[in-house]
Order: sequence, then structure tokens, then C-alpha cells
Amino acid sequence: MSGYEQDSTSDRYMTPGSGDAWAKEAASTGKQGTQRIIAAEEVLAPPEVAAALRLAPNTRVVLRQRVMLLDGHAVELVDSYYPSSIAAGTPLADCARIPGGSVTLLANLGYTPDRAIDDITARRPTLREQHELRISERDPVIVLTRLTFAADGTPFEYSIMTMTAAGRHLRYQTKA
Repeated sequence: MSGYEQDSTSDRYMTPGSGDAWAKEAASTGKQGTQRIIAAEEVLAPPEVAAALRLAPNTRVVLRQRVMLLDGHAVELVDSYYPSSIAAGTPLADCARIPGGSVTLLANLGYTPDRAIDDITARRPTLREQHELRISERDPVIVLTRLTFAADGTPFEYSIMTMTAAGRHLRYQTKA
């Protein structure tokens, strides 16, 4: 989708009790942000995910896949991974919206975000991304991976966010 500006700040997505941060962010620009949950299941952790979450190879994790929509148009694909020891049997493993959002649920489970490491790259889209995001093979995507840690240093969420690049502005704040 072209012709839109979407500013994004990471802090609102890491604050328990903030509700649907995507909907609020979109509303702040006069748009409607919604999401479609396409899968929630236990899978074997891909090697990159196992390493990031400090899990042994072939450990099971809960994968939650979503499509983020802006005014009904897909603009972002999100794959979030959680250790099964934390997420199995919780709403994270269900294909339904989570009241209060996943950040609030995780905080209630004892995993409040303390810090995160974000890595950002750009590349050409895969065939699936072209189809889901309705972009051409020439349209770049931004890939943001976020590893979230609890105060004791435990990594508990690894997310891969693949988003359309057109009109996107990412903003990060840090406290010194």
C-alpha cells in the first residue's frame, strides 16, 4: 500500500496495560489498525530463534503469526516466538485476540519487558510476503527482529516483523 505515513515508536509496544498499541498508533494518525491472527501453534524452534531465546536445539516454542492491517490493507507480517515453558496452555497459543494484549498477559505471567534488542534490515520480499502485503518483487521490505528480556536477563519473546517500506518511519528512544 502506498501513499500513507506511519510513524512507529517501540516503547508503546513494550508497556503492559497499554492495550492494543497498533490500534492506538493507527488511530493517532486518523487510521484504523487491526490484526488478523493466522496461526498459533507449538513448533520446533528454528535455529535462530532457539539461539536468541537461549534454548537447546529442537526445543518446542509457541509461534504466533499475525497480519497487521492499516485501513484494511496488510502492511506488516509478525511472527512471535515464545518458549513453550512460558506460553503453552496460555492465550498466546490460541488463535484469538488476547484481552489487554500479549505484553499485559506476559507481565501477568511474570515476564515484564525490561529491555529489548531490535535489529533492522531491508531486503526484497519473498513470494509469500509479496502475496500477503500486495507488493511487487521490486518493493523492499523492512525486517525488524526484536528480542525482549525480563529484568533478570531472561529472553522470553523473539519477534520477526516484516513490513512494507513505503511510508514507514521507525523511531527509537533510549534513556541514558
